[in-house]
Amino acid sequence: MNMEKMMQDKAVSMYGSDLSNCSNEQIYLLLLDITKDLMANAPLIEGDRKLYYISAEFLIGKLLSNNLLNLGVYDQVRDVLAGMGKTLAEIEEIEPEPSLGNGGLGRLAACFLDSIATLELPGDGVGLNYHLGLFHQKFENRKQKELPDPWMTAQSWLNDTGKYYPVHFGNMDVEAHLKSMDVIGYTGKKNQLLLFDLDTVTEAIVESDSINFDKNDVKENLTLFLYPDDSDEVGRKLRVYQQYFLVSAGAQMILEDVKAHSWDLKNISDHVVIQINDTHPSMVIPELIRLLMENGLSLEEAVAQTEKVCAYTNHTILAEALEKWPSHFIEQVAPQLMPIIRELDAIAAKRDDNPKTRIIQNDIIHMANMDIHFSKSTNGVAKIHTDILKDTELHDFYRLYPEKFNNKTNGITFRRWLQACNPQLTKWIISKIGDGFLKDSMELEALKKYAADPECQKEVLAIKREKKEELAVFLKNRQGVEIDPNSIFDIQVKRLHEYKRQQMNLLSVINLYQEIKNGYVPEEKVTVIFGAKAAPAYILAKDIIHAILVLSDLIAKDEVASKYLQVVMVENYDVTCAEKLIPAADISEQISLASKEASGTSNMKFMLNGAVTLGTDDGANVEIHQLVGDDNIFIFGVDSDTVIKHYEKADYHPQDILAQDSKVRELVDFLVSEEMIALGDQTSLGRLHHDITTKDWFMALIDLESYMNCRKEAYAAYADQNRWAQMMINNIAAAGFFSSDRTIAQYNEEIWKLK
Repeated sequence: MNMEKMMQDKAVSMYGSDLSNCSNEQIYLLLLDITKDLMANAPLIEGDRKLYYISAEFLIGKLLSNNLLNLGVYDQVRDVLAGMGKTLAEIEEIEPEPSLGNGGLGRLAACFLDSIATLELPGDGVGLNYHLGLFHQKFENRKQKELPDPWMTAQSWLNDTGKYYPVHFGNMDVEAHLKSMDVIGYTGKKNQLLLFDLDTVTEAIVESDSINFDKNDVKENLTLFLYPDDSDEVGRKLRVYQQYFLVSAGAQMILEDVKAHSWDLKNISDHVVIQINDTHPSMVIPELIRLLMENGLSLEEAVAQTEKVCAYTNHTILAEALEKWPSHFIEQVAPQLMPIIRELDAIAAKRDDNPKTRIIQNDIIHMANMDIHFSKSTNGVAKIHTDILKDTELHDFYRLYPEKFNNKTNGITFRRWLQACNPQLTKWIISKIGDGFLKDSMELEALKKYAADPECQKEVLAIKREKKEELAVFLKNRQGVEIDPNSIFDIQVKRLHEYKRQQMNLLSVINLYQEIKNGYVPEEKVTVIFGAKAAPAYILAKDIIHAILVLSDLIAKDEVASKYLQVVMVENYDVTCAEKLIPAADISEQISLASKEASGTSNMKFMLNGAVTLGTDDGANVEIHQLVGDDNIFIFGVDSDTVIKHYEKADYHPQDILAQDSKVRELVDFLVSEEMIALGDQTSLGRLHHDITTKDWFMALIDLESYMNCRKEAYAAYADQNRWAQMMINNIAAAGFFSSDRTIAQYNEEIWKLK
């Protein structure tokens, strides 16, 4: 395939111009066109049994590089552009990032689609085509401001299938319009990401300079935003409208596929698997039963087939994330489902007389309970997470269905998170062990023998330095922030939530700032980087962002402290940012309260790119710890059993720590000090201070001392660059287990059985 000729020909046909005269935007659009043509001609993965991976979000990121890689033409395109004095990174700056996801849940779903196609398994993603995403984050007056995040342009990766599916709400009927994107695997074969939209939705109803809109007008707002503000009843109900719209159109599409293959609906489970990604798509269970009954199956037959078709992935042990909807919401949005849900509740009651396992409790529908009762599999996403589900959080269900519970530790696609975002490191690895690891990630283990080699250590340090310099340029261009590549890059990037404990990181940075003010001179300058969005209605999370931004400016204005310490919060953290931040990181902050992080996937991405983990024994950190050993990770904090017992006994009180430890008291009180209030909002800072001193629900203070000491150990280790490089290589060598190819192979072998 001669990509240079294809690009030249496309330049002439699209613009009547030679390729060399094309602007970056024109080059992006012609590459988009060429890539879509190549993918359109790629063979579709087919089989006698198909997976539908249904999820509220798919955080797919920019697609050009990933698609070129999987089509096998990345190097050709890079070389053509280099001959013109351009880079692929420059061209990708033009590409808008699809606003179809938010955090780890959506990024995992995107990695899974890549691996499903790469393993040549017939399986499509099913979701919604959000127009304006979660939101575009902007910082104003040291606070988060939410703006729409439009991404759809006249020419994009979206394809119009021309298909429509009727969706019947209680008060109206609408038509779900099916759009699609091709998902190309590393072997050049493809599946699809199928996205439903509503033609009547209009972005014009969003108020200027905000994300506010009339939440009552469902026909105009249904697919505007991912996770619309649920701080009031109308917002919560809108989420139910979104969820039913997704599952109703999705279930109809699945039955259409079954009929097109002339498969018998009475044996649909022989040909179809639906993976329910968290509780957002849970209504697919009663909707599929309802549609099967419309097609002639009895209730008993439809329930039996649905239970064999569906499988459920649990992503959390946080009670607020296990969705529960008032019955009257479903009565209003999808009244046709309530008779089915009541029947399912009655069946569940016959299976188990434990009221905790009922689907309907006090007129509230528990979606996770329905998922577990009426799917064939319930999986956690890291070993410790699955163990906690079995032993405590879902123990009543585990007692009832031990055969349904299983673990599938999350994974990431190495194509995007190594090959595309860190070609320098990829090239180095290939020079040492060949390129077999790109298909069999466990071959990375062969790097261990190079960990103690001084020359190899120099080489990986040089690559890290190059990636740090790239990040410095990126942040300067993106938000005008200058950072020092000579400093330690200590990075925490993830959704802003108290259990992820960005507030503990903040208190630790305050401690370092105060020590510097008191005369301490660090061996290495430290740049602490945060990246996170807070849900618009999550006030305390927004208070944490405000405190970080205030502290950042306070340190920057201090002539002494700023020589040794810098705090940066990346604006509008997204996949594009992650692709720059992760390869540049020295320290990967994974500091959630033990027992609260289901898995995490940023920990895997950082590890793969040679960052060293500083974290708790939580989520997939536990497995990282086991794989790299004590000498290649920094672990602190109380263990999950201790945390769980504190919650059971309700005996954790931050006041006890504050009364006993004057240093901790001083750090917390600094949040409302004159210095902070001079730059910040007294109400916001006071609210955060009050919460930490009186509640601290996710126990930042219980681990603070341990965290600060462990952080100093990590900084001291970094000063010995040979030791640090050895840790880097050992982490890269142990990362093979965390390939999403491995995860998907396990899903298929144990749950889906597609081949």
